Amino acid sequence: MLAGLLILLVMLAIVFLVLQGNPELLASLVNVETGAWVVAGALALYVAVLFSANRGPFGQTLRHLAIWGGLMLLLVVGYSFRDEVTIVTNRVVGNLLPPGSGMTVESGMPGETAVRIRKRRDGHFAATATVNGVPTTMMVDTGASTVVLKPADAIAAGIDVNGLRYVIPVSTANGTTYAAPVSLGSISIGPIKVKDVEALVSKPGNLNESLLGMSFLRRLRSFNFSGEFVTLRG
Repeated sequence: MLAGLLILLVMLAIVFLVLQGNPELLASLVNVETGAWVVAGALALYVAVLFSANRGPFGQTLRHLAIWGGLMLLLVVGYSFRDEVTIVTNRVVGNLLPPGSGMTVESGMPGETAVRIRKRRDGHFAATATVNGVPTTMMVDTGASTVVLKPADAIAAGIDVNGLRYVIPVSTANGTTYAAPVSLGSISIGPIKVKDVEALVSKPGNLNESLLGMSFLRRLRSFNFSGEFVTLRG
């Protein structure tokens, strides 16, 4: 039995490493309901194999069944406290995600979706957004009144930067520069999607990273910062 448990742990470790590359899938699978089906299926398979083989003494068979019965009892208790378990699970999975990654979490309000983003090592929160259908890394910046795209990200989003008029003054750490106003078809972060977003495109060389500013954030239901995470609710 010990060898079987070791094999099971190795298989779970391999599955975890595969899922770690897909945070959304990892977050959706790590929950109490999924665990219930996995353990119930494993128990049924184990009992079937145990009685078909019938190699050990009957007392040993009973001990094995008692162990699996205890696991099922723990699972039932966990399901009874599934809301509390979900909160703990989300926190654990969030800490396992690479810095800057986002994961969809359950929201307490009907029809609301929420995405939690972990702080990067440089202290900033960066979201992997989709701008006009194109994946774009953007730094969450409540100090920016609008979304601001660097030229490379604007070009990737289908904007002709050569035809823009850079007439909007923008204050930066290096002084005042100018940006061009544009309208983005949509910005999505996980299941959260906002259409027709006002934005600016900075002049070349003035911005190292695109900013997810208030023209996007204020159209969410809410957003809040807590320790290592920022949670966006849409």
